[in-house]
Amino acid sequence: MNDNISISLPALIHRIGREAVKQAQAIATQYDCDLKRVRRSRHWCMVGKALKIQSCSAHLQAEPLLVADGAFGYLIKKLESALLQHADKLEALDAKLIRLITDNPAMTLGELMQLTQCTMTQARLARFQADSW
Repeated sequence: MNDNISISLPALIHRIGREAVKQAQAIATQYDCDLKRVRRSRHWCMVGKALKIQSCSAHLQAEPLLVADGAFGYLIKKLESALLQHADKLEALDAKLIRLITDNPAMTLGELMQLTQCTMTQARLARFQADSW
């Protein structure tokens, strides 16, 4: 969940235009994401945490002027499709732990730690919170 993900955006400038890319870069920077070229090629990529990229995508969808032009349509579509592959990183660790415990109450703390790469303390807190429900 804390790892950065990279979403490739081939030929981005050719598809949405230079001005739209510059605006998207500014928006991505607000959300602690990087929208940058891949070395010296014409391809681009967005790098950041999955939750931040999802927030950035939501902000791009909310831009009324540029969405009406269809400038961000390609970018939004690529971000949304790539985020589907990283669905496990979009859920907060606490919520994921509680969901796993409620789905399988017999799961041990070791199994929780192995599945989610959490600490023993986080697994115990999630167990107590799930038991209190």
